[in-house]
Amino acid sequence: MIFVYVLVAILVLMLMITIHEFGHYLAGRLFGFGINEFSIGFGPKLFQRKSKKTGELFSVRALPLGGYCAFYGEEDDEGESAAPTGGAVAADAGALTENAAPVRDKPDAGAAAPETVKIPFTAQKPWKRIIVLFAGAAFNMLSAFVFSFIYILAAGYSVPIVDTLYTDPYTGNVYASGLETGDRIVAVDGTSVSVLDSFTELTSSAGEGESVALTVLRGGEEFEVSVKKQRVLIENESGGYDDYMLFGFRTSYEHEAVSVPAAMGYSFPFTMKMSGLIISSFGRLITGQIPITELSGPVGTVAVIAEYSEIDWRYLLMFLPLIASNLAIFNILPIPSLDGARIVFTVIEWIRGKPVNRKVEAYIHGIGLLVLLGFVIVVDLIGMVSRFL
Repeated sequence: MIFVYVLVAILVLMLMITIHEFGHYLAGRLFGFGINEFSIGFGPKLFQRKSKKTGELFSVRALPLGGYCAFYGEEDDEGESAAPTGGAVAADAGALTENAAPVRDKPDAGAAAPETVKIPFTAQKPWKRIIVLFAGAAFNMLSAFVFSFIYILAAGYSVPIVDTLYTDPYTGNVYASGLETGDRIVAVDGTSVSVLDSFTELTSSAGEGESVALTVLRGGEEFEVSVKKQRVLIENESGGYDDYMLFGFRTSYEHEAVSVPAAMGYSFPFTMKMSGLIISSFGRLITGQIPITELSGPVGTVAVIAEYSEIDWRYLLMFLPLIASNLAIFNILPIPSLDGARIVFTVIEWIRGKPVNRKVEAYIHGIGLLVLLGFVIVVDLIGMVSRFL
């Protein structure tokens, strides 16, 4: 059965990558960029189809670890255009300017109209290239809002119900004496338990000896009960007692459905909350607060998605907006080979009025890609080893 969830997890990753590359593709088409190939996956081709109208190649490849949208002239580092696809007339990039059309010979009278000359990616206006480069991350973030809406509508949120009240074995006093079993906790210190604020999150900041005010629903009426976080003695299997830092009770959880309008309202702040956590994690990673063993590459991500999805299908829906926003944020980081670094080089070109040496930029992105791939492989290997130890 786990194989099914692994397959689903791979499809989820490929969906996210396809959405990202489709953002580049759609923006490129909007601005009239020539597109050589739109590929899902890397490696040997499993399927391909070439558009007779545009000459664009659409392919599915064997390794489901990425994808790309290859623009015409994107890797041109010599200042000249490569031979265009689809039989288009080749153009000298030196004859292109920001505001002028490419130079071409005047056709003979009565001859068929020549095909449109493609402008190399590197000869397009910088602001257009920036939009096209940014479009992948933008589409991922937009999809995160949609996936958040689907997740919230399908999964709702969990409402804590008082399940067990613990008693001090020496005094016989109930630790949280103001509560009763079956109480439904609807708020903590005036903040409602909701999609955005779980009971665990609302009480996590309380330290030993600190109290929180719980709003509970009991018999159709609301009551406010103050409970203190303290050391609670709970009997263990050997007949002795272990102490835990608790509020004196245990909860079970009930699913609370969310309406369509409410899910729409929650989707934006929910996505922003996840994005904030992702950015915070990047910061903690840089400062060493998060060890490399807690990171996951593509293989590790697939394993985590499959593992949690097998436990509860709602986890799968939760991963959709999380991965979408993660991919959006990661790709706009100024790391060589990623969209963020390409945008930085394009902005520099825009300011200087001329590009950084294309060969130098290509070397930087090439080295960055090798380092990034190596890092991902190391992270996945460490993750797999730590999972089996």
